[in-house]
Amino acid sequence: MIIRKKIESMIAKSYQVQPEYPWRNHKDYAVYRHKDNHKWFALIMDLSPDKLGLEGDEAIDVINVKVDNAFIGPLRKKKGIYPAYHMNKSHWISINLNEFNDLEALIGFIDESHELTQ
Repeated sequence: MIIRKKIESMIAKSYQVQPEYPWRNHKDYAVYRHKDNHKWFALIMDLSPDKLGLEGDEAIDVINVKVDNAFIGPLRKKKGIYPAYHMNKSHWISINLNEFNDLEALIGFIDESHELTQ
């Protein structure tokens, strides 16, 4: 949850956008969109681990970001990175914030996603 709050703060500061919560039954699913074209560049949500093929009962925080599809395969071999939940798996990845602890790399993924969705 701490990493999630840091990411939300960084996105607000870097891109001057606030999260949208478009689903009534998923009140913690935060969508981040470009101001001008309204395209998503990040989705932060809490999921049951089985949604990523993991075991466990406690919800995990996940961020979906778009990445260059040439890097999808190698990225998915890294700890904490999975095929995107509920997004196009050829272009998006899900990052388990409970496993992935490299905040600098995470910011880089968000920046890349922001660029790729313009």
